[in-house]
Amino acid sequence: MNSDPDPFEQGQRAARQNMPAEANPYQDGSDEHALWAAGHEKVAGARAAREGEGT
Repeated sequence: MNSDPDPFEQGQRAARQNMPAEANPYQDGSDEHALWAAGHEKVAGARAAREGEGT
């Protein structure tokens, strides 16, 4: 079992906790930074789409 934190999952969790994308803890330009950002955008983008529907 891999106990290393998954940056993608960390980004998703951060978005669920309403943390801004600027809270990315990884060095800009690193693979981890990109994965964290992608995870954050997946959750934040879905939330924005739902809010845009007016539901």
